[in-house]
Parts: sequence; C-alpha cells; structure tokens
Amino acid sequence: MTNSYFKVRKPENEKVLSYEPGSKERKEIKKKLVELKSKQIEIPLIIGGKEIKTGNLGTCVMPHNKSHVLATYHRATKKEVEMAIKASLEAKRKWDEMSYEHKASIFLKAAELLSGPFRSTINASTMLCQSKTVFQAEIDSACELIDFLRYNAYYMTDLYNEGADSSNISWNRMEYRPLEGFIFAVTPFNFTSIAANLPTAPAMVGNVVNWKPASASVYSNYFFMKLLQKAGLPKGVINFIPGDGSLISDVIMKNENFSGIHFTGSTKVFKGMWEKVGENIKRYKSYPRIVGETGGKDFVFAHKSAEIDSLVTALIRGAFEYQGQKCSAASRAYIPESIYPKVKEKLINDMKTLKMGDVEDFTTFVGAVIDETAFNKIKGYIDFANKSEEAQIICGGEYDLSKGYFITPTIIKTTNPKFKTMEEEIFGPVLTIYVYKDKDFDKTLDICDETSNYGLTGGCFALDREAIEKIEKKLYYAAGNFYINDKPTGAVVGKQPFGGSRNSGTNDKAGSKLNLIRWMNPRVIKENFNPPKDYRYPYMEEE
Repeated sequence: MTNSYFKVRKPENEKVLSYEPGSKERKEIKKKLVELKSKQIEIPLIIGGKEIKTGNLGTCVMPHNKSHVLATYHRATKKEVEMAIKASLEAKRKWDEMSYEHKASIFLKAAELLSGPFRSTINASTMLCQSKTVFQAEIDSACELIDFLRYNAYYMTDLYNEGADSSNISWNRMEYRPLEGFIFAVTPFNFTSIAANLPTAPAMVGNVVNWKPASASVYSNYFFMKLLQKAGLPKGVINFIPGDGSLISDVIMKNENFSGIHFTGSTKVFKGMWEKVGENIKRYKSYPRIVGETGGKDFVFAHKSAEIDSLVTALIRGAFEYQGQKCSAASRAYIPESIYPKVKEKLINDMKTLKMGDVEDFTTFVGAVIDETAFNKIKGYIDFANKSEEAQIICGGEYDLSKGYFITPTIIKTTNPKFKTMEEEIFGPVLTIYVYKDKDFDKTLDICDETSNYGLTGGCFALDREAIEKIEKKLYYAAGNFYINDKPTGAVVGKQPFGGSRNSGTNDKAGSKLNLIRWMNPRVIKENFNPPKDYRYPYMEEE
C-alpha cells in the first residue's frame, strides 16, 4: 500500500489522422483491410478470461457486401450467462483490492496500444462490419475511444481527490467505493467507442461488468476485448457475452447481485429493461443504477440570417454521415421561406456529388445501412413519403438490396410540421425539411419543441445574436447537446459531454465525471478527536 496520491494528467484529445494519399496511416489500414477480409475468424465468448464455444452460431457480415462473411461468433445460452455472473463475482474481490493507480494504468495502456499498434485493426474491423468510411471509423473507434479511456482515468483521480470538509475536532474522509455486485453493459452497433466505453467506464472505478455487444458489431468489439486482455485486464473483470438480448437480460436482471445497467440502444428496449428492474426490485441487494442513452429526433433550426453555405454543409454532414445511423443525426430541419430557394439549390447540387458505395474506396461518403431489418424500416418511411400528398422527395428516395443494404441519402420536404418523418426516429439517411414563413419564427420554435418526445441533440443557424438567444431559450429542454452554427453531431469527449433527456435517456453525460460518479458508491468516514463524555447538553441545566 502506497502513501501517495497519484494524479493522472489532464489529457489532450487524440489527433484525428488524415489518411491522405501517401500517408503512413493510409497504407497501414489498406493493408489491414485486405488482411481482415482474407480470412474468416471464429469468435468465442470470453468468460473469466477463458474462451467459451457454445456451438450456437451467428455470423458477422459486411453490410456493403452482405455475401462476405467476416466471422462466425458463438452466442451465450443461459448456462454461459450464469457462468459470466459467477466469474465476475469471483473477480470482484481482487479487483476491489487493486489500487486505483494500477486500474488506471491498465486502461491508459489500452489507450496507448489503440493509438499505436492496434489502431488499424480496430478501425478496419469497424469499417468492414459496420460499413463506416475511414474517417468515420477514425473519429469513432480510434480517437473517441482513446479519449474515453484517457479522460475517464483523469476524471476518476479527479473525483478521488474530492473530499468532505473537516474541523479541528473531527476529520471527515470521503472514499469512492464501486457498487456491490456486477454491472450489465448493453452496447449498440453504431459506435465502437460507445460499445467499449459502456463496460470500461464502470470497470475503471472498480466494478465488474458483463458485456453484451450488439450482434451487428461483435466483430470489432471482439478485437477491442482482445486489446483489453493485451493491456493486462484481469480475468473476469469484463466478460464478453454476445447473444440474444432478451435471453441474457432475463438471466442477468433476475440475479440478486445485479447492481446497474449501462445501456445505449433503442427507447423501447431501455423502457423494457426499466420495467424488468421494477419487477425484480425485491430480489436485489441494492437499488440498481440505471444509466442509458436511447434515441433522438434531432433538429436543425435555421433563422433568416443564417449563412447558407454553413447551413447546407451542416445538414449534409449531420444527416448523412454514417448513413444517418447516429442517435445525434440531423433528422428534421426548419428553414425560413426567405432563404429556402437558395438552401434547396445548394443542397441539390451538393447531394449530386455524394458518392455511395464500398467504404474501402476512400472517395466514398456514404456506405450501407447496418442490416436488412434497418433497410426495410427506412425503405418504409421513404415509400410512405412518396405516396403522401403532404410530402415531396427533393433528393434521393432510391434503395438497392442486390449487393448490400444501400439507401440513397434522401431529403423530404413536407407541408405538415407534424408529418410522420418529422416526428418518428428513422435512424437512417433521411432528412425532412419543413419550410416556415419568416413571420412564424416564434410559432415554429414552439412546434419544434413540441414535435418530439426526444431531447438529445439539436442545432441552430443564425448570424443574428438576438435570434440565437431566443432559439436557445425556447428550445431549453429540446436537446441535451445544443449546437450554435454547427451540426448536431460530433460531440468530443472532455469538450461536449454527451447525453439527452426526455425519452432520449438519463442524461448522465458520457465523456465527463458525471457519468463516472454513477458507478461509485461513496462512503463518508468521520473520526472524532475529542468525543463527549456525558450525554447531557447545556440546555438541560436548571436555572
């Protein structure tokens, strides 16, 4: 046991590499893409540090070339989930006893490995199994994930340095324990960084975690799990258990030692989990922490003073980068009548230049959506708009399932601000625009606020400062992350902690110490240097 306090230095955000022609990183990832595509791997469960094969197999395919199988993976049954729970609880005592500086060192080493020798592997696997362009992979599976690991280590030690005030007669100490039991991490397909952060953030502050990755991203998530092992993560601290979500959740959430869920995914699934916690509340040793980020119906609101070029760029990037499969993606836009003709003209001209196709072609801007279920859902919204008298498709509207799950970036103009595609989360490359009369600026702000039950991200475009202030105030609860003259995507760890409220989640701000504190169970210790010797108080004395 050391008598020192070790402070992790405040990190700088990881530099985004350019992948320009002739660069070292471009050559490395091109080589890695060829290597990964050339072989089909078998992915086991990892429980207590051991590889477990169940024989109940799923496949990992490339969305932009659905006939190409990257891997088969084993899916957990009830037996393996129970094994994972047991392994995590067995690992907990030693993990509790390990000094925080050694825990931090494991994840700081993982960040350094990812920044260097593992970078091309994690990025290439994300590109292939999640159909991300090299830039979208770089900002996600490399930079954001590295930032999560480094900043969380920094925030952890920053929190540990926060104590309680003392006096001359008593010394008050605050210690930050992990939760009792284990954490259940349920992660999404769309961001490798989020998939990795959800189990590692609780683990870093001393918890043990059972991790169920999304089926569509098992491939890249497995490579990250192997990276954690390489960095020295002890056996059983994080167990990797892909499989059927409802089966795994049912076993996990009936266990008396279940102490929290770290979730990113659909609103429907999160609400179902919340209900399960309520149903099982009498089983648990403690009240579980429920931390989740779900969906969004994210907006861009333009004022007549908006700069056209910046607005259009934000709409295209915000709506169509990574095929709109971001919970923060721009999905509805409110454009004033006076500037709409210029906005429309530039939108159409720029949209003609967007290239859709294989993400291994570095001139590609848009890849494929994740799977056939997503393809059919998005296609349904496009078909609905095509048939409606209240909507007009001004760009895109096409789709093709022959080789991959390709949907052309689509822009719909509607005359109804409560049109279906203005209200419902689509999670695909579809943007709907409502054109409002300039005189209805205030009224339209109210409509924007009232249209969605979500409250994740949103942005405004204006040069008029009074207009900016009004928009910011009117849309006070409409977005947990609000952007001024910027697209509503691209939150950076340590700069824009991420999360929303309403039906978008618990707003525990991933990428800040606010999230870490949710995985801590503080204890206050008071030591009295001069305890009283008599129970009587002065007021009890007679006159």
